[in-house]
Amino acid sequence: MTETKPRDVQVAEIGANTTVLRSRTWDRLRFEIEYARQKGTTANSYLIQADKTVLIDPPGESFTEIFLEELYHHTYLQRINYVILGHINSNRINTLKALLGQEAAPQITFVCTRAAEVALRSAFPHWNLRVIVANAEDTIDLGQGHVLQFIPTPTPRYPDGLCTYDPATRILYTDKLFGSHLCDEPVFDEKWKLLDEDRRYYFDCLHASQFRQVETALDKLAPFSAIAKIYAPNHGPMVRYSVSRFTFDYRYWCERQQVQDLNIAVLYASAYGNTAILGNAIAQGLIQSGAAVQTINCELASPAEITQILQECDGFIFGTPTLAGHAPTQIQTALGIALSSAARTKLAGVFGSYGWSGEAIDLVHTKLQDAGYRMGFEPIRVKFKPTDETLRECELAGAEFVQTLKKTKKIRAPRQTGVEVQADRTEQAVGRITGSLCVITTHRFSKHQEMLTSWVSQATFNPPGLTIAVPMSQGEATLPTIGSQFVLNVLKEGRNLRRFFLKSVANEDDRLGAIDTHPANNGCLILDEALSYLECTVQSRMECGDHWLIYATVDNGKVLEAVGVTAVQHRKSAMQY
Repeated sequence: MTETKPRDVQVAEIGANTTVLRSRTWDRLRFEIEYARQKGTTANSYLIQADKTVLIDPPGESFTEIFLEELYHHTYLQRINYVILGHINSNRINTLKALLGQEAAPQITFVCTRAAEVALRSAFPHWNLRVIVANAEDTIDLGQGHVLQFIPTPTPRYPDGLCTYDPATRILYTDKLFGSHLCDEPVFDEKWKLLDEDRRYYFDCLHASQFRQVETALDKLAPFSAIAKIYAPNHGPMVRYSVSRFTFDYRYWCERQQVQDLNIAVLYASAYGNTAILGNAIAQGLIQSGAAVQTINCELASPAEITQILQECDGFIFGTPTLAGHAPTQIQTALGIALSSAARTKLAGVFGSYGWSGEAIDLVHTKLQDAGYRMGFEPIRVKFKPTDETLRECELAGAEFVQTLKKTKKIRAPRQTGVEVQADRTEQAVGRITGSLCVITTHRFSKHQEMLTSWVSQATFNPPGLTIAVPMSQGEATLPTIGSQFVLNVLKEGRNLRRFFLKSVANEDDRLGAIDTHPANNGCLILDEALSYLECTVQSRMECGDHWLIYATVDNGKVLEAVGVTAVQHRKSAMQY
């Protein structure tokens, strides 16, 4: 087993009177989607020691102990005049509590946005904190030319976002912008071309779903970006060698979100941050499936903004916590707007985290269904904090939502460029052939097995028969033989079964044991949540390229739900399932 390096704090001088303290972890910090590349990360904090001393963005509780120990070596805590908070969350508050517990509180003044001040005073209800609410016209003079300027950059995910510019060093402290989750020795981005994938993944996870607000933030930062020598983000290497290119990339990535064929709105409120985490995971699934996503924090958005977004989007998804048995007032307001102004042809979805009963999730789901909206997936209900597996299911739910939406909205494929070869165009044309999503269940050697497929087609009227294409990669052991029997379970649109058969489980051999089934007359399993099922017998099979083609006749069948639509798989290319 490879040993992971211990967490540490890397210290480097980055400008006059300015030091970076990079709290580093070489393994995955948390289970949130943004850390899924598992390259570690850094929590970058900055110390400016002029006539006055300021600490910018102390790290979260994962680094509290080692950070404060290293900070002692560079300044007396009693000499810290200001602590600037680019944003605030529960992890950072724990570090602040440890910092204030070192008898540093009397002289420290916090600098943050109004939204952060509310959270800060709520976390320290018995402290008489000194707080400066930073506005765009405000400055703080530390002496020796360090006259700090502030740029509030609120977004749905970080409503308290704040960037800071120091003209003495021409460093722009960018908070959650222009970062990446990567732990390495270089402090700066000397080999910035190698960072493209990590930077884009970070943007997609944190900012793609709030691209409109990010564009607004970029506009606010433009006067400072034009003269800045260094971007100092919260995470990853500092940006010195690719300031212009990285700024262009952010603009380009935001623009790309606006030209997607599908536009989906994720509206949420989050009492403790858990519902927001679920929403971010769903948004990732939507984005990875080719949709443009707008996340709207209903606690911050105006009714006019919500109305416009709901009218313009192709589908919308509500995320709600449960407070005293009800949805928060902001969600109730947004739901009322949706019911009164959003067309009934739009696709909808509901998710949420709760502590006890979770009535709000069912309430929102029922009201949308009663109003005639079709659901893109079954409601996602998570008790307390989501797990890694839960977030993976949320991603799959986002992908499923896009697949369902594609069926209800005719999308014009972009015209192919002249450099694309005929084979590429052919693959895309063949990929437009759709098929019903089904699960084949077999019973061989006293063992139940299953396979998810969409390559099914009716072949004959009399006797009723069908063909199934099975990839040779499935192996001979799982391939139905001539004379063997199986059940073809036709899945229903909006159900979670598709996600269940796509995700990995601890015991693959017992996957069917985790869902409700009952045996058919031929001994194979019927999925209780299927739309219909067919009991079949294999009559012949033939080898066709990289697939086996199986012809089977139907012995028996039944529709399990009279009301429902068959789940269909849409593809962009014939070279993938």
